Amino acid sequence: MDTATSHSCSPPLPPEHVAIIMDGNGRWAKRRNLPRTAGHKKGADAVRTAIKSAIEANVRYLTLYGFSSENWKRPTSEVSDLMDLLKYYLKSEISILHKEGVCFSVIGDRKRLGDDIVDLIERAEKLTAGNGRLHLTIALSYGGRAEISEAARELARKARAGEINPDDINEETFEGYLYTRGIPDPDILIRTSGEQRISNFLLWQLAYAEFIFLDTLWPDFSKQDFDKAIEAFHG
Repeated sequence: MDTATSHSCSPPLPPEHVAIIMDGNGRWAKRRNLPRTAGHKKGADAVRTAIKSAIEANVRYLTLYGFSSENWKRPTSEVSDLMDLLKYYLKSEISILHKEGVCFSVIGDRKRLGDDIVDLIERAEKLTAGNGRLHLTIALSYGGRAEISEAARELARKARAGEINPDDINEETFEGYLYTRGIPDPDILIRTSGEQRISNFLLWQLAYAEFIFLDTLWPDFSKQDFDKAIEAFHG
């Protein structure tokens, strides 16, 4: 058997990194005459589904857009409910993720998050740091432009201090100052709810990703949706 034939028989490799914009919680709740909080709670179940699906598909990295820097402009009560849900999730799910071999981390501007939340995040990151089955990254208080600006500021400070020569700064150097340093760029971006935009998410990292837009609202996201996206990627 020649090598070309033998290669065609082996299953395609899974994408290494899948990123998801989890959109549609509010609309899901509205359609059912429920408060937006109900949509966010059901959306947390969909997060579990996405993690399980990624593990089963042998995806190594999963990055979820949990809360954007623009989301701070939402009504105070909704932001407060979201933060309570986040605290609940960090307390109840991390030990389960740890048992599953998931390495958990958060990217974004932590200065705007409450001290209690930051403490829970740091504990979760420390506990799961040695795991390698799946690298789960949640983007919280995150904005792509802010991330790029922060990296540029840090490089400018180093250049001013004489620690780096501006002429030596290239794409690789720059990547080392992003929140996602050490994480490969996403192969696929999935966005639920039918919207077709990237909403200031991973602007640098998505340069070569395949974009897959699903009509499903995030609380209804299923393993079939995840598998359909992987199939589309292979296609």
